[in-house]
Amino acid sequence: MNSLRNITSDPVLHFGPYALHLNQRLVLEGDQPLRLGGRALDILQVLVEHAGSVVSKEALIAQVWPRTVVEEINLRVHIAALRRAFRDGQDGHRYIVNIPERGYSFVASVRQAMEVAPLAIDPFATPPHNLPARLTPVTGRDAVVGSLVRQLPQRRCITLVGPCGIGKTTVALRAAELLLQHYRDGVWRVDLAMIDDPAQVVDHLIHTLELDVGTNLDALGQWHGLLVLDNCEHLLESCRALVEQLLISAPRLSILVTSREPLLAAGEELLPLPPLLVPPMSALRSLDEVMGYSAVQLFVSRARARQQGFALREQDLKAVREICRRLDGLPLAIELAAAQIDALALVGLQAQLDNCFQMLTQGRRTAVPRHQTLKAALDWSYERLPPMEQIALQRLAVFKTAFSLDAAMDVISCATLPPSSLGNVMESLALKSLLSLEQVHGVTRYRFLNTTRCYALDKLEQSGALRTFEMRYAGYVSHLRRPSSRYMALEFAE
Repeated sequence: MNSLRNITSDPVLHFGPYALHLNQRLVLEGDQPLRLGGRALDILQVLVEHAGSVVSKEALIAQVWPRTVVEEINLRVHIAALRRAFRDGQDGHRYIVNIPERGYSFVASVRQAMEVAPLAIDPFATPPHNLPARLTPVTGRDAVVGSLVRQLPQRRCITLVGPCGIGKTTVALRAAELLLQHYRDGVWRVDLAMIDDPAQVVDHLIHTLELDVGTNLDALGQWHGLLVLDNCEHLLESCRALVEQLLISAPRLSILVTSREPLLAAGEELLPLPPLLVPPMSALRSLDEVMGYSAVQLFVSRARARQQGFALREQDLKAVREICRRLDGLPLAIELAAAQIDALALVGLQAQLDNCFQMLTQGRRTAVPRHQTLKAALDWSYERLPPMEQIALQRLAVFKTAFSLDAAMDVISCATLPPSSLGNVMESLALKSLLSLEQVHGVTRYRFLNTTRCYALDKLEQSGALRTFEMRYAGYVSHLRRPSSRYMALEFAE
């Protein structure tokens, strides 16, 4: 196990009752983290590092938004947030002042310290955490990581939910890193992908925390720590019972869960993890503008790691956007695609997207089997679906765009999948992150990720029913295109 606290020097800037941990991008008041967004932290760091000097508004904007054109109002909003967080002026202490016509200045006294924990000499000593060493930067997740860092000490239990490949574990571990110094008894990742038996959940937790075999969970009653319960979707009932018990018996414990579906535990708060941002067509005029989108940033960083000297050019923008769009902004899919840059180049990668299933089978040998490829992850989810949900997932894949429940009833319902059951089946698929939900003109519509649709279409073809439901879908579309159809505009809205 690794101890980041033992190997990392953390420069800390102190002012008033606050401590700014530069490496961890964390501001503490005593032992409580302040709720600050990523941009506000960027502004604060610039101001504190130039304490006593005036930093012009133009210089602040250039450093905090180097690739984006923003108006001065954006800067003022974040300055106001900093002042509120520090209760600037309310207790007689001033931190940030506006110098008319010149900019802003951090006026409080700042002192610097370097906090270094002692090295662990005893190789058998229990470290303060078991987080794995992070080998690559986390791209495009500042907002959600910042939200977790601000909320976890107060909210007690938060579940990160989203489909396979969205990066739930990456985000959870990054937030856990940033909270290391907040928890007296440490931060511990409990990887539940390692077990399949629900009866082993508590024993696996006890083993991970390096407690004595047979220890009762009540022993954690005074424990001030953070548990990251990772990959819970196959053990929902056991994890729900465990979380509810811990929240009652250990009032100073925080729990961060990752799962493809909610635990539905008492006290659980959900935080859906969105895909990375893909640039719109309107952004293709500028290389700098395209590089401002997190999906492209991830693709380029992973491509550079794979191919020395890789650089994005103006003529590449359309191809890179299409790759990121077709891969739904899924970090895992983008990483797997970028790993092939030396063999296929951008043109080859774009062409391969026409056979999206090929992309699903590219893999990472270092992951557990069900996380090595997108296909393996989808196989794992699909095999755990009830038969009726498997059938529905296959047949719904004939929809090329978003669709309503009424549309699904018209196209895929039959004696084995009656309309009366289809609504509950589709809600369950959405809960399991196999379908996404959106609201259009007050109507709930469902949509596939491209990668999930590709997988489901392959299953439908294997079943021998692909041609049948493609014809039913074609007939439905033909009916909608009649001018008299009152559903036409709704069903074809993008």
